[in-house]
Amino acid sequence: MIQKYRKQFNEEFSQEKYQKLIETLEKSSGTTNGFRQSESPIFLSKDFKNKLTDACDSIISQVKTFSNEELQKAIPKHLFVPNDTEKPHFLAIDFGICKNENGEVVPQLIELQAFPTLYAYQEEFEGAISEIYPFLQELRNSIPKPEYIQFLKEVIIGDESPENVILLEIFPEEQKTKIDFYLTEKYLGIKTVCITKIKKQGKKLFYEKDGNLIEIKRIYNRVIFDELEQHPNLETEFQFTDELDVKWITHPNWFFKISKFILPKLNHEFVPKSYFLVDFPETENLENFVLKPLFSFAGSGVNLYPTPEILAEIEDKENYILQRKVQYASLFEDINGEFSKAEIRMLYLWKEDAETPQLMDNLVRMTKADMVNVNFNKKDAIWIGSSIAFFEK
Repeated sequence: MIQKYRKQFNEEFSQEKYQKLIETLEKSSGTTNGFRQSESPIFLSKDFKNKLTDACDSIISQVKTFSNEELQKAIPKHLFVPNDTEKPHFLAIDFGICKNENGEVVPQLIELQAFPTLYAYQEEFEGAISEIYPFLQELRNSIPKPEYIQFLKEVIIGDESPENVILLEIFPEEQKTKIDFYLTEKYLGIKTVCITKIKKQGKKLFYEKDGNLIEIKRIYNRVIFDELEQHPNLETEFQFTDELDVKWITHPNWFFKISKFILPKLNHEFVPKSYFLVDFPETENLENFVLKPLFSFAGSGVNLYPTPEILAEIEDKENYILQRKVQYASLFEDINGEFSKAEIRMLYLWKEDAETPQLMDNLVRMTKADMVNVNFNKKDAIWIGSSIAFFEK
């Protein structure tokens, strides 16, 4: 959208530079990347950034007004975790980069979550691509790296020793996002531990290090309930629903509370109208809506073309929403003259004593398919996958 930056990047781009970017990230992390890294960032105008900021500020203000009783309705009873917290430590707000009925480029809220994402990776990626394309240095949006890491430490480690803090995941070596785990270990000095390796003694949890059991006092939780329920025979010594002497970062209940569950409750010009399936009015045209499960992840279960027959077959209608369709704008030109669409995720960290969360960085997903998920792209396409946005100064 900022043509001078797009033109300069495309002129400077080469496959050799892209390969260097991948190698730089793998060298700094010590592992390979399990998801596709787009060859290009995107460039957005100051006006578009202001629209994003306005929408995020409004959404955060609305989130703060929801009562705990209202939000707790989102939590399945069999997945309720004790010792809930007043606020989440993370907030990720996803917008499609779209065109409205007047042809104006605007953000449109797609979903939001109080769950961690690639905080360490995005910081490393922004630094790496800015080294390879030096003109990006003047456009960098995140706070200086030492301050960024310190902010992460204050949220995730708090007052504990890094040895007593872990990143928790299911079979972390098999996760597509493992490169972020490695970088988190590098930034914070904490250890990534598989849920199957945790030891329990009474209400306390431990992991093994150099033959010794180390008490876990804080858990940087990366386990997604959706995936956890796909492993019904997983052998573990504890359950999330146990009464435990640990601090969750962030508390698992927030996975449900700040999710598609609150989309029908939000109001803003950049928030498309949503309904719980059970409340969908007859006056609306179903063709204008997308069907989404409340708690799916990475686009799982989304139906772009729901029909009355499909809706009639759904038994747990309270666990689905219908969200008004938006028109993604094909704006981001590649070196072949083809265009990609994109979503942008605004990444926030929320300190426990802070009134509002701090915007840290952003994460972009680029696509040439109908759905903004790299799994739906052609394998030989370019300008697709995970990336970042730089804004006009």
